[in-house]
Amino acid sequence: MSVKVSIGPPIITINQASTVMVTDLGGEISLESEQGVLADDTRFVSVYEICSNGRPWTRLTSSATTYLSAKIYLVNEAFITQEGEDVPKNALALTISRVAHGGIHEDLDVTNYSQKAIRFNLELTLHSDFADLFEIKSKKFIRRAGITTGWDQRHRELRSSYTHKDFHREFRYRLASCDSSPHYANGQIIFRIELKAGASWHACCEYTLVCGDQVRSPRSNCPLDLDEADTVHLHRRWIDSATAIETSHECLHRFYRQSVEDMGALRLHDHDMEDDVWVPAGGVPWFVTLFGRDSLIAGLQNMIVNPAFSRGCLKKLAELQATEYDDWRDAEPGKILHELRRGELAHFHRIPHTPYYGTADATPLYLIVLHEAWKWTGDVSLLRDYREVALRALEWIDRYGDLDGDGFQEYRSRSPKGIKNQSWKDSGHAIVYPNGQEVEPPIATCELQGYVFDAKLRMAEVFDALDEPARAAELRRQAAELQQRFEERFWCEEIGTYAFALDADKKPVASVVSNPGHLLWSGIVRPDRAERVVRRLMAPDMWSGWGIRTLSSQHRSYNPFLYQLGAVWPHDNGLIALGFKRYGFANETGMVAQALTDAANNFVSSRMPELFAGTERKPRTFPVQYLGANIPQAWAAGSIFHLVTALLGIRADAPNGRLYLDPSLPEWLPDVRLRKLTVGTARLDLRCWREGEGTRWEATVLEGHVQVHHAPWQPWRLEESADRRERAYQEHRSEDRDWSC
Repeated sequence: MSVKVSIGPPIITINQASTVMVTDLGGEISLESEQGVLADDTRFVSVYEICSNGRPWTRLTSSATTYLSAKIYLVNEAFITQEGEDVPKNALALTISRVAHGGIHEDLDVTNYSQKAIRFNLELTLHSDFADLFEIKSKKFIRRAGITTGWDQRHRELRSSYTHKDFHREFRYRLASCDSSPHYANGQIIFRIELKAGASWHACCEYTLVCGDQVRSPRSNCPLDLDEADTVHLHRRWIDSATAIETSHECLHRFYRQSVEDMGALRLHDHDMEDDVWVPAGGVPWFVTLFGRDSLIAGLQNMIVNPAFSRGCLKKLAELQATEYDDWRDAEPGKILHELRRGELAHFHRIPHTPYYGTADATPLYLIVLHEAWKWTGDVSLLRDYREVALRALEWIDRYGDLDGDGFQEYRSRSPKGIKNQSWKDSGHAIVYPNGQEVEPPIATCELQGYVFDAKLRMAEVFDALDEPARAAELRRQAAELQQRFEERFWCEEIGTYAFALDADKKPVASVVSNPGHLLWSGIVRPDRAERVVRRLMAPDMWSGWGIRTLSSQHRSYNPFLYQLGAVWPHDNGLIALGFKRYGFANETGMVAQALTDAANNFVSSRMPELFAGTERKPRTFPVQYLGANIPQAWAAGSIFHLVTALLGIRADAPNGRLYLDPSLPEWLPDVRLRKLTVGTARLDLRCWREGEGTRWEATVLEGHVQVHHAPWQPWRLEESADRRERAYQEHRSEDRDWSC
């Protein structure tokens, strides 16, 4: 008999916009843990303990009820009252209800289930260390001077504040209503409670978080009613606008539905531009901020969910595109940011995240998203609006992304506080030689070359649409040359796949990793080598059964529990599945989709974590939690959207009023229906189902006009348009054209 296993970290996390509360399962926050109440990269509450007459409560059950709310059910341990009376265990029940909405709203409800009256003290301990998020992650804490704490008995409010020069943070805990008068002593808020048999006691508490001039106050009343909340309306609007899925495969349905919820839960309301133009946080709790790479990949993933989603990413990242050369922030003109932070360390420039530009892939990914957004929306104004941004990004790729002029993209940090590895595998230990030695920058990882190849060919289509054929022809010429150089330098016959990277001496790093799967997605791989890449990725040392590992289990550095040296990353697998589909490997696409769907089904609420361990799948096993993973996390949630896109072979061509399909449903997935799929101004329902060994489909256009065609997705075929490219290039070569921004 099989047993359902639900895996999740031993914490409760609720969040709304930049406000996050992370507690243990009992609703408490432990000293010097990674828990707390956080906003704008500052921890406002570092300790939360609740006791009855000095004794802790016993948790019965607890859970987040939505992404922004939680309930904790507790009963008392046995204790002796001040009058010397024994109170048996389980005589009292305490329910803690919390909602993150602006600040935090908290309800405390105690009921006496014994047959006699009980008098006791409910004691609440709250401490604020105002630690920066980077301190919490590193567990290297600064003892801050300048923290003051005071109790206002009249307003029943505890205030802790921290000021360092012009940096100010303040935490307020106010008893908005309470059935007994609290007092404050020895660092505790104490409620003297007397309850008759069967009686209840209630307190309504408000957490207000002050970040400089911005005050995050709870916007929920007591009793809690979120139905009229503005952010809840926006979240419902997101859910209603998203493409819905129907399938008889319940696990895939839950995975998809939860991911739509999670994407909305990560909305950064501080960065909203319009109701449907917004960006997600990277993940909760560590990445509640604007990212380059993460936001762009999430934008790509969400094309089938709501193509308008990408507009927020394009707009916000364009606004912060680098305009100057800055060693401290690893910035050069035209570069797209990596990460933006607002905490004390960033404020005083002790870290370079204001924003920090230490990523080599966000800039080509921006161009890929711009093209894909145009293909899905059909909105040519996107191309005109971001033409200058795209030109600056292309110039950055050629001038700064290629450090030594050899035609490949390399990275090397110039900042003393910069990130060593600036590809998606960005941990300091991620890039390794076969002998386990770490590769030192400058490093040219393989997928960076694929991203640039793809970006230039996509931008060639963009400039064709903008009636700039000479620029388009030049980009195609550059892409063709890059592909040829890439095949010559990166292919490693001895391992049957492409090198992880080229090192500083331009020697191949012949470690077997997942990165070549991204090359299939980009279309740079020579067709006659694609099968070998696929077979290598699906070999037992790379294929865990729950997904493709980041690093071969035969590698000396392999550890299934390490961040990027053996763990499985859902977004990585989603991109690889797209690559498999692009080169015609439908069976392997289905295997990856099934593995990740099965894995998601083992996690609480089918909520996919940022990563999980690369342990081997065997009978009666389950995926193993990576405790430091962000949950929810944008590109992990979005992995299911790429998997569905790959299974159905969906590609949009809204500028020409077309949608292309190449569905191939595996045996485990008998049917899929997408409802309200948006392509340009059209909406349609798309139904696919297995019939015998094949897949059939039908499309019903609900509004607007779009033609749906069956056509396989293929790698870029540069040779087919070589003559046309050369003619266009020669035609315009002598013209006096402005190639600058």
